[in-house]
This record gives sequence, C-alpha cells and structure tokens, in this order.
Amino acid sequence: MDISVVIPLLNEEESLPELHSWIARVMQENDFSYEIIFVDDGSTDSSWEIIKQLREESENVKAIKFRRNYGKSPALHCAFEKAEGDVIITMDADLQDSPDEIPELYRMVKEDGFDLVSGWKKKRYDDKLTKNLPSKLFNATARRISGIKIHDFNCGLKAYDQSLAKGIEVYNDMHRYIPVLAKNAGYAKIGEKVVQHQSRRYGKSKFGANRFVNGYLDLMTLWFLNKFGKKPMHFFGLWGSVMFLLGFIAVILVGGMKLYDMQHGNYYRLVTDSPYFYLSLTMMILGTLLFLAGFLGELISRNASDRNHYRIEEEF
Repeated sequence: MDISVVIPLLNEEESLPELHSWIARVMQENDFSYEIIFVDDGSTDSSWEIIKQLREESENVKAIKFRRNYGKSPALHCAFEKAEGDVIITMDADLQDSPDEIPELYRMVKEDGFDLVSGWKKKRYDDKLTKNLPSKLFNATARRISGIKIHDFNCGLKAYDQSLAKGIEVYNDMHRYIPVLAKNAGYAKIGEKVVQHQSRRYGKSKFGANRFVNGYLDLMTLWFLNKFGKKPMHFFGLWGSVMFLLGFIAVILVGGMKLYDMQHGNYYRLVTDSPYFYLSLTMMILGTLLFLAGFLGELISRNASDRNHYRIEEEF
C-alpha cells in the first residue's frame, strides 16, 4: 500500500463526508493505493455514525473509536500501529489541511528520502492574537532547544516514512514534538514543506490556551529525557555534589567565625546567630537529596527494559 492517511477527530460530523471525498479524489487522480484511518477520540456528536456510513461506501476506510476522549497523541499512536502504507500522512479533520498536498508530501518521502516532512502553514487564517503570535513564540523556543530548523512543529499535516511512524512512541501530548521524538530516535532527515492553510468552515477549535503552557512543560521533559534519561546521575549527582560542596564551605566559614569570636572573648554569639549556618544546612540537605535522586534514577534506569535498546540502521 502506498499511503495511509491518519485523521484523529473530535466532534467533526460536518466536515467528514467532504474530507473523505476530497482525499479519495486526490488518491484516484494520482493512482495511489491507500487507506484512510479515522480515529474518533470520544466524539459526542454523530461523527462515528458518519464514519460507519463512509466505511459502507468504501473499503479504503478504516476506523478506531475510543470510549472517551484521550487526546491527539494516543489517537496517533493507535493509528500508527494499524497503518499499512509505505508513507503515513496525518491531517486534521477540520478541513484546514488540504489533501491536495498529499502527492508532493509522498514524493518528498519516497524520492527525496526524508524520514519526516512537516507542513508549514506560512500564511495562517487563525486569530493573530490568540493563535498566531503564541504559536510563533512557541515554535521559536522549540527550534532553539531542539536544534531542528523547522517553522511549525505542531502542524497536523505531516508525512512519515513507515519505519519512523512505527519506531517512535507518541504519548501524553507529545504529538506537538514528533520531529523532536524522531530526532531523538536517530531519524536525522527531517524536512519541511509550505502547505496551504484554510479557514475553519464548521464548528470550533478543540484546543484551548492551556496547550501553550503544557507544550513548554512537555518540551522541557523531552529535552531532559534525551540528555539525561539514561544517565540521571550526570545531572542530579553533579548539582547535588556542587550544592553539598557549597554548603560544606559555608560550614567552614561558620566554624571559622565562631573560633574568631572565641579568640577575641566573644563567647555569647551562637553559631545559629549567623545566616550562613542555615544556608549551609539547607544546601547540604538539598545536595544530599539531589545526589540520592540521581542514585535512585540510575537504579531505575539500570533495571529498565529498554536500557540496551539501540536502533540499528544497517548491519552485515
């Protein structure tokens, strides 16, 4: 099979028939063998009934229905496991992503050899204040931290080589950072294509402002796991040792001050009168806790089932 089109959705009953017809027309015009995998993420409208009708009309339609709303990342994870196409293309169900982009995305993966091609909505029709400006700031931060030079990490329109889609685990809300997951997994050839963005025709957006806060937290998680996931002692042990050393130096200063006072007849000023005493105590305790956190992290990492899981590209 040439292409699997994966479409996660939540309450998109109005757009589904038009989207299916549009995709089918593009596939037939380009003589692609294909499947369309709809993932109903707990819709409360008639989306599932419409998907079942589309299945009766076409054997190319496949579907997954969740019992409740789990989120976009679980939807993509389950669809990637089910997909059979050589190239897997994801798009949103709201008709803001154009299926006319599919042939070129497919070509970039199959002919140009990209592992992942991410869409770039260079001209957007969203509200500038609530979506465009936060999105630009979000993407600039992601580029800076990840080192991946693409403009739109969260674009729903992406094309994947099958090995990549099945070789990464998309979990929690990590669909925003699939390019980062791909890079961390060793897939280095990540490309970008300017794609047409269309205004929403039906319904309203399912994503709130909290996605930006959660997005930054998820980015920090990915950065930390990539850098220290298999060697937590390198982070916690280092900073624990530094804090303990600074606390120990503060203890020496406090002791020296007390000896100085005793030599000059000042026997009434207590060690606890100095702020350095509390500073040294706090830093030594924090240093010890950080060091123990690193030690426990090493024990967990050592016993993890994937501690020696390495992706081999070729062997003879």
